[in-house]
Order: sequence, then structure tokens, then C-alpha cells
Amino acid sequence: MAEARADEPAKTGRGRRRAPRDPSRRSDRDLRGRLAMVKDPSWWRRHRWFLGILALGAVLRALAMLGYRPALWFPDSYTYVVTVFRPRPDLVRPAGYSMFMKLLEPFHGFGVVTAVQHLLGLAIGVLIYRTARRAPRWVATLATVPVLLDAYQIELEHLLVSDTLFMFLVVAAAALCVTERRATVPAMVAAIGLLLAAATLTRTIGQPLIVLFAAWFVLRGRVRPAGVLLVAALVPVVAYGGWFYATYQRVGLVGSNGVFLYARTMSFADCAKMDPPPDLRVLCDPRPPERRPPSQEYIWAKDSPLVELPGITFTKATDDLAGRFATLAITSQPLDYAASVLTELGRTFTWGRPVYPDPEIYGYYQFPVKEPAPPGRYPAQVGANYAKLYEQGPIGTKIVEPYAGWLRAYQSVARLPGPALLGALLVPLVAAVTRRRRPRRPPAWLVPWSAAVVLLVTPAAAAEFDYRYVLPAVPLACLAAALSIRPDVLRQSGGDKEFGDDIPPNVQL
Repeated sequence: MAEARADEPAKTGRGRRRAPRDPSRRSDRDLRGRLAMVKDPSWWRRHRWFLGILALGAVLRALAMLGYRPALWFPDSYTYVVTVFRPRPDLVRPAGYSMFMKLLEPFHGFGVVTAVQHLLGLAIGVLIYRTARRAPRWVATLATVPVLLDAYQIELEHLLVSDTLFMFLVVAAAALCVTERRATVPAMVAAIGLLLAAATLTRTIGQPLIVLFAAWFVLRGRVRPAGVLLVAALVPVVAYGGWFYATYQRVGLVGSNGVFLYARTMSFADCAKMDPPPDLRVLCDPRPPERRPPSQEYIWAKDSPLVELPGITFTKATDDLAGRFATLAITSQPLDYAASVLTELGRTFTWGRPVYPDPEIYGYYQFPVKEPAPPGRYPAQVGANYAKLYEQGPIGTKIVEPYAGWLRAYQSVARLPGPALLGALLVPLVAAVTRRRRPRRPPAWLVPWSAAVVLLVTPAAAAEFDYRYVLPAVPLACLAAALSIRPDVLRQSGGDKEFGDDIPPNVQL
């Protein structure tokens, strides 16, 4: 039978011809559907609480833009700016965030970078609410409060660091993963893999998440989508690894894993118990663990045994030496290592917010009262010079009152306490235990919950506790808690339509 021509209408089963779909008409229908949805007063009433919180989150972010212009700086910020102008892999941080900044360079303003980061923060709230649409609306709304209204989340978005971008990429991947109707479509699975690859190239802690998401598909009996996800995620990661190898002749995405793990073990490492060989003994600290400085000081302080070695800290020889020392410390003192990890992890769930790891780092997470001083260290000064090229003018942070004062007052009272985060992590476990009928396959909440646990445990195990490392896990924990609510709770709440279910079919999100 002759094939129909491309411009000829296709035949239907009854012999009639069906005209091909016109993409422009479909776009018009989508636009009309969206306008009708926005004009419907009942839609606004159904979602008024979430929309109110979203609007309040937008106002708080506008205050940050007005009170601290154009951005807040962190020591890592200058390294990212250098990579924008010198495109090459960094030994400590992957280049994903620098590429993000590179995309925004034509605007010549760090205010644009922070504005986009604030929009990403708002988008995370929308993703959580949309993904948790099967839970009662009050539960879905409550799950968005930490990311939309937490003052430290807003401050993090205003810092020139990679965490907000990383947080958005991981939450977006989790949201797509638990969308039942689309999670097995090859294009959607590939999108999940690409999001995880981008997250990994933004912060290397994203590497275990690739395995975790693929394992979830396998547990649900979807081996082929798991393979698609792995291919989509690993191709960009391996390509970046090839770039890193071509630059440094070293395998990996960064060249500092051994150094950071060495610093981590110095909170308990006892050379009397380890009995290291002579080449490792130079890294010992004779002080007892309780009198030692925080772990990060063993990476950056001038009197660190590692820093005192010849050459830069992150050479292959130094990193390998530090990695061997760390491995020996962990294998020689496994219980001390476990106790140290639990101690660091426990800082996540304290009610207060004690100063840690030191006043300088702690201060970067507060909206400042005075304008920060220019950087003093030479590498940061190099980055500051490149930052002037990026901004095409002077850099710094201008504090404008009364907006800045309002934010500082807000930050003193509006934050998520550690026990509340612990409670969010326990909700899915309690729901699973109390559920009468066991699910035949892993529940949807397992993906964001596992990702949150990985993001909390990994820094405590491989680096050091930092308040900044906690925040990316918060929206995932809240999403998992909302997803774990039983369907009968939804019926008891009296609401049978959720955010997105009342959108016309031709404009489904």
C-alpha cells in the first residue's frame, strides 16, 4: 500500500481523513486555557493559602534585593567568578555554578544572578505544592513554608554560592520522578538524569543521588527507565571527567576528596592507635582531639600539617597522601569515626543555632549589619578583580535601610528549628509503620526522603557539618512528609480537587 504524503491528511479507521494537528492552534488553546484558569475565582479560593505564602515569600525576597545590593559574598564566590573567565575545572569545586553565572554574564550584574536564584527559590515552593497535590491542601501548603519563608533560605539565595541552584535541580528531579503518569516516559526519565547530572556538576554531593534515583526505578520493576536515567546522567558527568583528566591528568570531577576526608578524620584521629608509616606520620596532630580546631582548619589554616607540606594543598600527591591517612584513621578507629559522624549529624537537629564551625563562617549566613570588607587572601583578590569585569564596575554589598533592618529582625525569629526537620523526616516512617496495607512497590515519598538523608549524612561523613549544607535537604524532607500522607486523610479533609487537577487537560503542568 502506498504511503501517504507528509502533507496529506491521515486516514482514520472509517476511511475519513483527519487533518494534521496545527501546533499554533494547540498553543492558542493552551493560552486560552491558562487565561481561563487564572480568571476563575474558585481556583484562587481553593489555593489562597499557598498563593498567600508564595506572595509573602516574594515580598521577603524583594526586601533582600532592596536591602543588600546587589548580592552577598562568600569565600567560594570568588573562585566561581574566576572560572567564569578562565573556563577550566577547579580542583575543589565543579564548574556547574560558574557556567550558570556565565549564562547570565551578558546582563553584567550580580543582582541578576541573585534575582534568578530568588526565582528558583520560589519555583521550589511551587514544585513542592504541585507534586504534593494528592495530600490535603493544608499539608501541601505547610510543606512549602520552610523553603518560601525561612530567613536563612532567603539569605542563602542572596549569597553567590551554588547551593540554591543545586537545590532546585534536585527538587525538580525528585518532582519528575514521583509523577506517576510521566515518570516512565523516556524523555521524562532522560530529563531526570540530565537534572541530576547538572546537580552533580554543581556540587559533587549529587553523585550518590544518581545511583539512588536509578535504584528507585529498579525497585519498582522499571529496569529500562533506570538504564535511560543512568545514561542521561553519566554522559555529561563522564564528559566533564574527561575535561578534568585532560587538564590535570587525574581521574575524577575534583581533586580534593582525600584532603577533605583527611580534615574530617582529624576530629578523632589518634596516631598512637593508628601507627601510621613514616610518610603519613607527618600529617599527625599531637594535640588531643578535644583541643583541636574545627575540621576545615586542617584544609585552610597555615599551621595545618597538610598545608605545611611543599607545594599547593590539592596536588595529586598531597591529595593521595591525605586520602591514605584518612582511610587508615577510619579503619583503625571505626567506632570513633562513627561517633564523630553522629556528633556532626546531631548538630542538624538542635533547637538553637550555636556558632559553628567558627564565627567567620557563621557570620556569612547572617544578613550583615555593616558592609563586608573586601577580601584579604590573594586568591580571593584575583576573583574580586574578575568580578569587577563581570559587574563592569565596582563590587561589594551596599546595605540599604530600612529594608536590611527589617530582614535582620525577621531572620532573628523566622527559621526552621532542627527538631522540626527531624519531625519531617520521621513523618514518612511513622506513616509507613501505621499503614494497615503494605504497598506492593516502594512508595513515592521514598525518593525525596532518601535524597534528603543522603544530603544530610554525606557532609557529616566526608567533610564537616555546615548550616549551609542542611538547607538543600529541607524541601526534600518536607516533600517526602507531604507525599506520605494517606489518601483517606485527603478524603477526611473535604477536598477532592488539588492544585493542578483543576487545570484544563490541554494545559496540564
